[in-house]
Amino acid sequence: MTRVHNLGFPRIGHKRELKKATEAYWSGEIDGAELEARGAQLRERHWRIQQTCGVDLVPVGDFTFYDQMLDMSCTLGAIPPRYGFSGGQVDRDTFFAMARGSKTQPAMEMTKWFDTNYHYIVPEFHEDMEFRLSSERIFAQVKEAQALGLNAKPVLIGPLTYLWLGKEKDLSTAHGEAGHRHDEGCAGHGEAPRHAGFDRLRLLPKVLPVYAEILGKLADAGVEWVQMDEPALVLDLPQEWLDALDEAYAELAQGKTPRILLATYFESVADHAARLKALPVAGLHLDLRRAPEQRDVFLQSYPANKILSLGIVDGRNVWRTDLDAALQLLAPAQQALGDRLWIAPSCSLMHSPVDLAQETELDDELKSWLAFSVQKLDELSVLARAIDKGESAAAQELEAARKAVASRKSSPRIHNAAVNARLEQLGNDDGRRSSPFPVRAKAQAARFKLPPFPTTTIGSFPQTPEIRKARLQHRKGELSDAEYHKMMEAEVALVVKEQERLGLDVPVHGEPERNDMVEYFGEQLAGFAFTRHGWVQSYGSRYVKPPLIFGDVSRPHPMTVEWAKYAQSLTQKPMKGMLTGPVTILQWSFVRDDQPRERTALQIALAIRDEVKDLIDAGIGIIQIDEPAYREGLPLKRKDWNKYLDWASRAFRISAQIAPDDVQIHTHMCYSEFNDILPAIAAMDADVITIETSRSQMELLDAFATFNYPNEIGPGVYDIHSPRVPSVEEMVQLMEKAAKVVPAERLWVNPDCGLKTRKWAEVTPALENMVKATQEIRQRLA
Repeated sequence: MTRVHNLGFPRIGHKRELKKATEAYWSGEIDGAELEARGAQLRERHWRIQQTCGVDLVPVGDFTFYDQMLDMSCTLGAIPPRYGFSGGQVDRDTFFAMARGSKTQPAMEMTKWFDTNYHYIVPEFHEDMEFRLSSERIFAQVKEAQALGLNAKPVLIGPLTYLWLGKEKDLSTAHGEAGHRHDEGCAGHGEAPRHAGFDRLRLLPKVLPVYAEILGKLADAGVEWVQMDEPALVLDLPQEWLDALDEAYAELAQGKTPRILLATYFESVADHAARLKALPVAGLHLDLRRAPEQRDVFLQSYPANKILSLGIVDGRNVWRTDLDAALQLLAPAQQALGDRLWIAPSCSLMHSPVDLAQETELDDELKSWLAFSVQKLDELSVLARAIDKGESAAAQELEAARKAVASRKSSPRIHNAAVNARLEQLGNDDGRRSSPFPVRAKAQAARFKLPPFPTTTIGSFPQTPEIRKARLQHRKGELSDAEYHKMMEAEVALVVKEQERLGLDVPVHGEPERNDMVEYFGEQLAGFAFTRHGWVQSYGSRYVKPPLIFGDVSRPHPMTVEWAKYAQSLTQKPMKGMLTGPVTILQWSFVRDDQPRERTALQIALAIRDEVKDLIDAGIGIIQIDEPAYREGLPLKRKDWNKYLDWASRAFRISAQIAPDDVQIHTHMCYSEFNDILPAIAAMDADVITIETSRSQMELLDAFATFNYPNEIGPGVYDIHSPRVPSVEEMVQLMEKAAKVVPAERLWVNPDCGLKTRKWAEVTPALENMVKATQEIRQRLA
């Protein structure tokens, strides 16, 4: 029989129960016992759902109160010394301090999980680090699942991936902060980061005994299978890391262990097929949604003693599976493997919403095209039945899938002739502005007359409970359009007045009317649809509800102009208009899969360009086009980089192309590393780029200096994802570091990201300190 299993389930809950529980704990509304109780309730519910959907092996350990990589660090005892961990079990306060910071220490670094919009907590390593089993969570959760009569499959981050995604730290220069980041690429994308003192691969012999201890305890608990996630194998790993893979699993195989399923996902591992087939593990998992071509490489001479799990349902998008195509893809594997064929989603379902059944406001046609996590598991059950008992045993479900696939292909809602004609008119236009940056910089300086080290923010200000309540009431019809508009205007006025009091040089309107930086724009663009419960986790308790791009994209009417004009009327300072860029809208949406992503990005770019023109016509002279997902979209294989970077930078330039010389175009990027793509970032040709650098203590700027980045830069001087308020001196020190590597006349001062998730009680003192730090740095560096 074909075995159905799952690599991971969304931990957030149908109604975002995890978010509510963790935030209630952080605010002191509930205690630790209640937090744990709510977590246990969610786990049981999610396990039961998977069991009902026909999952034979239920993943355990995919649940966490913040991040799975952070959980792995706690399990291995990899706790940075600055958190004062003295051994034993990692307590809850230490766990959350590592994730969010504490009163005395900043949080650990956070960056994107491969090419997804999920952020993980980056492990910190130092040369003398010792590892020891320091958390019993995985064992407790296995016991919970077994007590419910479930066949538990623990999920662990594999040792190679864990070390690859971490960072070396020099404790002698960390100054109690996050230390230094010595990287030559993004964790999960680029080359292995290197440190002059040591190579973190040398820690592998120290960490493997802890993995062996974990596996031994799981075997003692009666666990049959363990899922060891090694997604780093889809990257261009150095040879010494590949050799270390062989050594690591050879050592683990010598001890007492359950059967190991080594899971890869997000790309092909065909280049390593011979190596992986020879590993002393009991099975392999491959992502056939991203890389169907790797199937045949692995089927050839596949070991008779191994199972092969094929990820046949897309774990990262929401479109219904073409079950006929899936069966065709599975047929050779079933013939070659028989019962040794397992089927699963391509990756963990944490990247998909929970349950389509909650969506009562989508029209029937569009809803028929979709599948969320629960429905994806149902699809796997249908496929297994069709494989084992013949297609007649699943005739009704297969026919429904055929009709949905055909409906989507033929629907007139998908294509817009005018949009496609406009794309064709672009031809070879690369989007370059009419003058080079030095000419534009002079025109902008003459127009705005900003002081040295201009201060600004990234755009959003706190979304208070009152704002969120008003938005909900407006959506429910309990608040009229006029009443809602009046409330939002009052909030804009408050934000502008506060920025005037603080002395910020380039204010923003605060974005109170925006639910999300992508969703807000998608709601006003043609070709988009929206869910009410389609939440996915971005990091910690930060969840997003990605729009669905189902058809050609266009802008029927202005989206931000009215708010920008109103905000500008409240101040004599230059108001910054706020837009989200085409690549980020693309990356942070569930994107149609029936045309190249590049084509969809260019459609969005033209829509944003229309908005830029209207803002300029309304007198807005500084416009920020956010692209925080620019690095995230980079393909995982280096051979595919240039094609992506060419069209991604072109899409940004197309959106800004219409701006005259004296209009200043900003962009913002965060929680990625840019060293290896700086030429492509420079090719975007934004007048000012604001970037996240606070958690890395400005080390990221070293690359900008080496590359000699030609335009202006606003390195974030404090971490908005932590509730702590940084001191004036901290920010002065960061700006002094920045001024050593970037000419002072090209530096801006700003937080590292938007302030929407913070409270006013945190934002006001932090910005006050930022302005004081700027005044001091102006005096020091005058």
